[in-house]
Amino acid sequence: MASASPTRLAINFVIGVVIATAGFGAATATAAPKPSESELRAELKKLNGKVDKLIESYNLKRVELAKAQQAAGTAGKRLAAAEQAVATAERRVTEIAQLRYQNGDPAVLGFMLPNSAAGAAVLEQMTRDQQTVVAGVAKARDEKKRAADEAAALATRISTETADVAKRRDEAQDVIDDIEKKLKDLVPVSTGRRSDGTWAPELPSGTDNITPRTQAMRALVQKNFSLPFTVGCFRSGSSGEHPLGRACDFMMSSGGTMPSAANQALGDRLAAWALANKAKLGVKYVIWRQRINQGSGWSAMSDRGSITENHFDHVHISMN
Repeated sequence: MASASPTRLAINFVIGVVIATAGFGAATATAAPKPSESELRAELKKLNGKVDKLIESYNLKRVELAKAQQAAGTAGKRLAAAEQAVATAERRVTEIAQLRYQNGDPAVLGFMLPNSAAGAAVLEQMTRDQQTVVAGVAKARDEKKRAADEAAALATRISTETADVAKRRDEAQDVIDDIEKKLKDLVPVSTGRRSDGTWAPELPSGTDNITPRTQAMRALVQKNFSLPFTVGCFRSGSSGEHPLGRACDFMMSSGGTMPSAANQALGDRLAAWALANKAKLGVKYVIWRQRINQGSGWSAMSDRGSITENHFDHVHISMN
């Protein structure tokens, strides 16, 4: 018999949680079992593919919106130029009409026809000029209408695409939030946690001389992050949790050099993940980039004299 899909199992799990929270789950229904890690990871893989497509679509819409905004700016300039052309043409028509009036245009009652060939030629030229200018006015007005219509259409398009961009961004963020929630579900409660939230002491074990809690934390980090360099845990002859098997250093560069921007961002994510799952993992504190965080925020540390000693090239995670 085929197993239930990851999505169906996740939905059943959420329904079970809601019923249990309401206080009548045990009496009326039995919650479905929590999805297995392999099922959650399969679903996460699908969600990551979905969010990549949403982000790509979002970026394409942002590019289209920028082009529309640029076109709107161009259309605005065209409209302003067209309005100026209309004003200029209308002013020219007025000037010609005044000249015709002043020169005895036969169309104006009360004025005499010119009694010379030169006067007739002037009127004929003025008539042609007026016809040309009137045609120019009509053309300018048509251009102004086209520019205004284009600007209005672009404004509508920009409004629509702005809303579409926001919708796509929200869709992507919803999926990202879902991924983050499911990633938290993949972090089990580590060994030795007491009912009051404190942690029982553990002895180092195995060939790597670290505690079971430290082993579990390291395994989860290696499973959830693509680490670019080595991981060092037990170290004798030093202070702190390393000799006790309760700390690991996750290198973000080769020792003694500053990490790349990408690896620095990876270190930021790793440190944030460890702190977000502090209560499940049994994390005591995290040191990264000359700062320490014991769960209540980052505090600056004194300068120890080197990139490594100041924890710029590795994320240090100490365990209870």
